[in-house]
Amino acid sequence: MRVPSLFACLPGLSPQSLFQSTDKPHSLWGFPEKPLPPPPPSVEVLPSKDAQSDKYAAEPVNLQGGLTLLKSRVNTMDVFGVPYLDLVPGKYEGGLKLWESSLDLVNTLKREIQDGQLSFRGKRVLELGCGNGLPGIFACLKGASTVHFQDFNAEVLRCLTIPNVYVNLQNARDRLGRHCDGPVTPTRTTTLSPDVHFYAGDWGDMQTLLSVVGEDQIDASDINLNFSEDDLFLDRSLSHNSSGANQETQVDSSHGQQITRTRKLSGSRACERASDMDPSEGGYDIILMTETVYSLVSMRKLYGLIKKCLRPPYGVVYLAAKKHSFCGGGGGTRQFRSIVEEDGILGAHLVVEVAESSNIREIWKFFYK
Repeated sequence: MRVPSLFACLPGLSPQSLFQSTDKPHSLWGFPEKPLPPPPPSVEVLPSKDAQSDKYAAEPVNLQGGLTLLKSRVNTMDVFGVPYLDLVPGKYEGGLKLWESSLDLVNTLKREIQDGQLSFRGKRVLELGCGNGLPGIFACLKGASTVHFQDFNAEVLRCLTIPNVYVNLQNARDRLGRHCDGPVTPTRTTTLSPDVHFYAGDWGDMQTLLSVVGEDQIDASDINLNFSEDDLFLDRSLSHNSSGANQETQVDSSHGQQITRTRKLSGSRACERASDMDPSEGGYDIILMTETVYSLVSMRKLYGLIKKCLRPPYGVVYLAAKKHSFCGGGGGTRQFRSIVEEDGILGAHLVVEVAESSNIREIWKFFYK
């Protein structure tokens, strides 16, 4: 007796349905999944007095080069009443977890500053999907004039981001007052009082609250950027890979990691000139993101928001995430890069690759061509 095929037993199922478009969410077997609830309205979340209280408890996170930042400890059960999960689609987007990529990004930003490829001084910075907010906090400590933090959940901002930002800034001010060494970049006008704001909501309509680029800025920035060899700040001792980029590999045997860094002309040094722009103009000089590209469905909304918010012609985006996401959304850094390349407006450069077991984490830099 011939056994009927699986496709004959399940009406509507075909081999093609297993690989259909990701424009609409489907399960493994091709049937539509339960639609997600509508996203929460986009709102600005205002700090409360409790967020700035000296009673707030935080624990140190030690980074490379002796740098230490602080994070808090809260969990999904306390805040959302759900088990300890990384993601609950439509309800909780992973903001309470301290992702390893967040630490990768802070370490990379520090390295970029040391190499002369990046400066936060006087810059307008946006961290998308901020969670703990460590990269944005690092920008505050390095002299950014404005730092805006965005997360899907207002609860994450209230319970985690806002307290974390204020305790870090206060600790840095205390160190500055005692003239101690620390992660603060000293200048004549260092006050550590950046303009910080916090926004919650979906990337699809966050442009109603965030600073966006005006049409006149886009028209005025239609420039062909040309750079000379002097712009590279190259270390001649590094080897060159096939793309012409300088590359070095470091093995951390204690953590089983292999870290590959590349340094290549990417337009990011022009970010030094961004401070000469009119501060009244909209948009951000630097956009930071950690583990925001886990879902193909939301990825295009994210990229659309970036294009509205990144200041031309010198704005840069740093993305830290897994090469291939395991959260079930089919995303990853390479999928996001494909979307960017398909659009043709931004260029891309792989800055760091961290190989830990089979889980590869990457940091990409995107910039106007």
